Amino acid sequence: MPISQITALVLLVAMGVSQTRAEADKDAKEHAAFQHAAAGNWQEVFADKGVGSWKEKWFLDGEVGTVTNSPEGMTLTAGPESKNDAHHMVLWTKQEFAGDLKIEYDYTRTDEASQFVTILYIQATGSGKGRFAKDITKWNELRKVPAMSTYYDNMHAYHLSYAAFGDSGQEKTSYIRGRRYLPHAKGLNGTELVPDYRFDSLFASGVKHHITVIKRSRDIHLRIENPDGVRYCHLHNAKLPVITDGRIGLRHMFTRSARYRNFRVSTPPN
Repeated sequence: MPISQITALVLLVAMGVSQTRAEADKDAKEHAAFQHAAAGNWQEVFADKGVGSWKEKWFLDGEVGTVTNSPEGMTLTAGPESKNDAHHMVLWTKQEFAGDLKIEYDYTRTDEASQFVTILYIQATGSGKGRFAKDITKWNELRKVPAMSTYYDNMHAYHLSYAAFGDSGQEKTSYIRGRRYLPHAKGLNGTELVPDYRFDSLFASGVKHHITVIKRSRDIHLRIENPDGVRYCHLHNAKLPVITDGRIGLRHMFTRSARYRNFRVSTPPN
């Protein structure tokens, strides 16, 4: 083999090793950040095993999607029609939560979709302008058709999309993305938290994932565990106003469905 080819091969191998080390370093850093955020004696303030009636602790946006309870948990099933906003759904906690939060639950996809997203809304409130009161229960009627724009145009909230795919249906990997909604602004422009994540080994249909989300002021930390291992993410809100209080919501875009179990919310002690 010519010297030039040997040199190129050595460089490629070195680049591969370097990239692997960089990924390992990033994973270790995010693990450490999660552990730091999770430290302390958290106090549970909300719990739902998912096996009793969902109506005791939740309320629903949308008239097409359904929520059912069984011994296996609480299943959310959005409407079957792609691109029909009436077929979205959002399930909200009746309870509101203030300050830093730890949210834990088991999540199992029950769809085979390769498009669209599921979303965790963290501490959502209305903008307080016009009809969009801070207490979102004051304008439930406006969300009977739960179009995405109704939420990001009129709410303050952290948005965490996961088990998420693009609209093309051609993507093989899922992504995780965070946003901080800016009501009465320019849609989703400028709402992104950093960074995005892509995975090819998470959120397979039928596989239980234990998800832990810790929200501390400007930071959202995730721990995602499935039978293949544990992954960590850390999303940061560098410039936008912090989110301090509100309800937790579970959004399924059209065609998406999943089962939830042992949903718990904790806060740090005063």
